[in-house]
Amino acid sequence: MPHPLKKTHRPLTLLALLLSLFMAAMEMTVVSTAMPTVVGDLGGIELYAWVFTAYLLSSTMMVPIFGKLSDLYGRKPILLLGIVVFLLGSAASGLSQTMLQLVIFRAFQGIGAGAMQPVVLTVIGDMYSLEERAKVQGLTGGVWGFAGLIGPLLGGFIVHWLSWHWIFFVNIPFGLLALVLLWRYLHEDIEKQAHDLDVAGALLLGAAVLTLLLGASGGPLGIWPLVPAALLLVAFAAVERRATEPILPLDLFSHPVIALSSLAGMLVGGAMLAAVTYVPLLVQAILQGSPTDAGEAITPMVVGWPLASAVAGRLVTRMGFRPLIRVGLALTTVASIGLALVVSPTVGLPAIQILMFVFGAGMGFANTALLLAVQTSVGWRQRGVATASTMFFRTIGGALAVGAFGGVITAALARETDVPPGAAAKLLGPDHGAELGAEVLHTLSNALGDALQINFWAMAGLALASFAAGLFFPKVRGETSSPP
Repeated sequence: MPHPLKKTHRPLTLLALLLSLFMAAMEMTVVSTAMPTVVGDLGGIELYAWVFTAYLLSSTMMVPIFGKLSDLYGRKPILLLGIVVFLLGSAASGLSQTMLQLVIFRAFQGIGAGAMQPVVLTVIGDMYSLEERAKVQGLTGGVWGFAGLIGPLLGGFIVHWLSWHWIFFVNIPFGLLALVLLWRYLHEDIEKQAHDLDVAGALLLGAAVLTLLLGASGGPLGIWPLVPAALLLVAFAAVERRATEPILPLDLFSHPVIALSSLAGMLVGGAMLAAVTYVPLLVQAILQGSPTDAGEAITPMVVGWPLASAVAGRLVTRMGFRPLIRVGLALTTVASIGLALVVSPTVGLPAIQILMFVFGAGMGFANTALLLAVQTSVGWRQRGVATASTMFFRTIGGALAVGAFGGVITAALARETDVPPGAAAKLLGPDHGAELGAEVLHTLSNALGDALQINFWAMAGLALASFAAGLFFPKVRGETSSPP
């Protein structure tokens, strides 16, 4: 079939796609840096994990849906819709006055991200051959690196001089420019035909993900939501097998490349999102660092990631996917074990930064090779849903890990009956809870430290399991040359 993007202005379209990626990168570093300060202002540390989980939940549910819609109706309308929703969610999050409001608006923001993330990568896969995509990885990596460098600094500056509310408004000018460029310069030649959208499958998948995350987070219902989650997944599988155009075609996972990419991505995604979420909490709650210190702790990860991604893009056509996947997952495992070993009030910030850089480098090697392997193994009509499926499993792994680890922290604080309500929020404030008294501070710090120790060892286990899955990754046809 003719290439669907033959009239597209590639340089300006790529610029718009890079702006969209820039928003996603800023979202990671700026929000993670500011969250302890948000809790110090609004209270509600019991909802700390849900500020991340709500975003991940909604984006996770929508990734495969929007990926499939982009295959059915074209990339452009889905991507434009996603950016608009993301910007509306960003503005609403910035206007939040309570933690509950922030959680709700973050969920809405995540719906937009669920369209942006897979479709941006799918359009890049459409526009460029394997060799060209490998080179474009240097540009996409540079965007992540630049955002990683300025994100924590910008987050610390905004929190200190303005208000944390402004960390969400920073997305808006970039999103508006991306909208204009995509509207003007991205052109598609999509065959118009009727489609049978798999509404039942989408609803069942959303309900299954929601109940799964509720069970994993250990909320007031405990693990009981896992029972309906299992039943909903069985029902979803049955519906997908009968659907004429399934939202997540199960036959994709009969392909070893996609099956192992999804498994490895889910496991390492859990480790990655746990690191981004809980390393800032470690720095501010245990090491008593500032919001800027928390940002500087994770900055090396978003610097190491694009650097390794750029190197991987140049090596993949010569070495193939498997060596880069194995090296990358090995690096994330080493870094995760190192983080678990150094959880202590006496650890220095440089040690955490080195480990986060190694973790980011591992993600750069592994994630680049996994994504290119999946896109190379399918044709245009399945590239959207295949790209989305790998992102879906990586995101759901992160959402489950963040939610479960948040449950560990909530349970640890609930066991300390002598700690007054709201004490944890004061610990994250600018004076680090000085008014609480030495005994309360000691008890609170020990409880948080023990919970974080458990979380970081669990994170190391996820990374190790991902590395084990990567050892079985198969060879992909045409992986060292451009597909026809």
